[in-house]
Order: sequence, then structure tokens, then C-alpha cells
Amino acid sequence: ARLPNSANSSSPRPQSIRAGARATSSTTTMASSPGDWYQSLPPVCKAWGTACMASAVASQLGMIDLSMFHWSLPLVIKKFQIWRLVTNFCFLGRFSFPFVVRMMMIARYGVFLEQQTFAGRTADFLWMLLITGGVLLPVPTLFPSVSFSPFAGASLAFALLYLWSRENPNANTSIMGMVSMKAFYLPWGMMALTMVMGGSVVPDFLGVMAGHLYYFL
Repeated sequence: ARLPNSANSSSPRPQSIRAGARATSSTTTMASSPGDWYQSLPPVCKAWGTACMASAVASQLGMIDLSMFHWSLPLVIKKFQIWRLVTNFCFLGRFSFPFVVRMMMIARYGVFLEQQTFAGRTADFLWMLLITGGVLLPVPTLFPSVSFSPFAGASLAFALLYLWSRENPNANTSIMGMVSMKAFYLPWGMMALTMVMGGSVVPDFLGVMAGHLYYFL
């Protein structure tokens, strides 16, 4: 499932992430203001990023009950709370450094994938998110003894970083402008940063797993 089948539009299954990279987008011009930049964002990343920001603000202000939005398979099946299939990906945490990092992943790597790798194939980009998200959802049920976050948005954002690194393995990049490396190693560098800061690498690892399965299957 390596990104979209451009030769056969009847199939939503991706062809090759490398083939998609040959497409270029005219929307990657420099925005003159934050408003212009926001308006230039592709639709899926714009909607997802906006939802994540809105949920963070509402949570910070105590306006929402997060227990109504997190992932719970029993509640989806028994009480038909199907909105949890989507809303559990729309919360990246309250305002914090990890929240900013995840939002940057969507704004940079997600936008790159949607505008260039999937240029003109918004439905295929959304299909990619559905597949990677579908890989993440059953993990807590399959491994009940492991403590997982009830929200999978952070893992899905990390999957975008992983796919971008596979798309541009030889690109020069850095972590926070301090440690330079090839893009291929960026996911592992970010996981190391998470460990140094005392955070859990489980969401990051799950994102790598979901992105890896999508890229190679």
C-alpha cells in the first residue's frame, strides 16, 4: 500500500510513495501572513489541525469532557458512540511542548504529503489516514496489559513524520535546529528526544508501526 494508484483511478489503494513524490504542487508558495498561510493549507490537514487546536483550547478552558471523545471499543460497539472513531484522533493534549511538536508534524509533514506526494489526490491522502488510523485503533484491545493513551492523535501525527522520512530519506534535516541528520533517521531522533525529556515513546513507536505497515504492505 505504498501510496496512490495514479494509473488506475478506480482503485483507492496507493501505488508508491516515491511515485507520488514526483507530483509538485503550486500551493507551496510563501504565505504573506498567518491568515494567508492558513487559507493555503490543504483541506484534510487544515480540518484535522483545526480540530486539534479547538479541542486543546476547549480542554484548557474546561469546556469539554474528554471522556466523551477518547477511544473506547466497548462504548463504540455497545452504545454506538461511533464519533469516537474520529474524535480520538483530534486531541493531541493540552497546550505544552509535546502538543506544539505534534501540531508541527501535521503542519509540515502532513501538509507536504497532502500537497506533493498526494497532489490532486485528496481522497487517497484521506484513505492513507484511515488505514494508519485503523491500524492504531485495535492496539489497546490486542495488548490490554500495556498502558496506552486513550487518544491516538499523537501516534497518527508521528506516522506522518515517518512517511515523510521514507519519502525523503536523504534530505538534510535537524531536531530543533540543533542535531543535524538525514531525514531517514528523524523518527528515531525524535523518539530519543522524547525519552530525554522523560516522555513515553509508546505513541511514537505506534506511529512508526502504523506508517511502516502502510508503506510496505
